Amino acid sequence: MTQACCCTYGHHRLRSHDPTLADHSRPCRITARACGKPLVKIYYLLASVDLQQLARKPIYDDLPPSRSKAPSSKSPEPSTSTLTSPTPTDRLASQIRRVRLSIHDYSASVESSFNNFMSAVLIQERSFTSTIASLAPPRESNERIMPGALYVLVAAMSGSIVTRNRNVLLRATVPFAVGLGAAWVVLPLTTRNVADLVWTYEEKAPLVAENHLRVRGAAIEGWKQIKLRGEKVGEWSEETIREGRKAVEGWVSKGT
Repeated sequence: MTQACCCTYGHHRLRSHDPTLADHSRPCRITARACGKPLVKIYYLLASVDLQQLARKPIYDDLPPSRSKAPSSKSPEPSTSTLTSPTPTDRLASQIRRVRLSIHDYSASVESSFNNFMSAVLIQERSFTSTIASLAPPRESNERIMPGALYVLVAAMSGSIVTRNRNVLLRATVPFAVGLGAAWVVLPLTTRNVADLVWTYEEKAPLVAENHLRVRGAAIEGWKQIKLRGEKVGEWSEETIREGRKAVEGWVSKGT
C-alpha cells in the first residue's frame, strides 16, 4: 500500500492509492512545516508509476511473470543430414555391398547349375540301370543270358567266316542276320525285350520307325513265303515219293 501525504492546509488532502481503504479524506498528520517540497516531489513520482503494472507484479520478484508462448508458424527446418551429399565412406560401403551381392548371386547361380547337372546325371544313371534290369528275362523262365549270349556270338562269327571271301554287302549283313536269328532261337525273351527297347527309341525318329516297319513287314512276308514254299516243296516231295513207291511196287508185282 502506498500513500501520498498531502498537506491538510488549503486544498491538500490525504489520498490513498489502495482501493481497499474506506477513508480517503482523513487529515494529514504531518505538520505544515514537515510537508514541504520533498513530499510534493514524492507525490508526483508515485503518481507517475503505473498502478496496473504494480498490481500485476508477482509476489516473488526473482521469478519473471509467465508469458504464454505463441505457437510458432514457422515450419520445421529440414535436417542438414538429408541435404548433405554422401561421404566417401558411404560411397565405398555401397560399392562393397554391390560387389558382395553380385558375388553372392553368381555363386548361387553356379551352385544351382551344378545341382541341376548332378540331378540330371543321377536321373540318367537310374534310367540306365532300370532299363538294363528290364532287359533280363524273368526268373521263372529257364532262359539264361550267359550261355545264350555265347551261342549268339559263335553264330555271328560263323556267318562272318562263311562270307569272308564274298563282297562287302554279304560280309556286313550275313553275320548280323545269323546272330539275330540265333538270338531269337536261344534267347527269345531277352531278344523281345531288346526289340521293344529299340522300338521306343525308333519312335522318336518317324523316318527310322517307318523304314523299320517296312523292313520288318518285308521280312515277315518273306518268312511266310519261305514257309509256304517249304510246305509246297514238302508236299511235292511226299507226292513224288509216293508215286515212286507205287511205281516200284507195280514193277515188283509184275515181275513176280
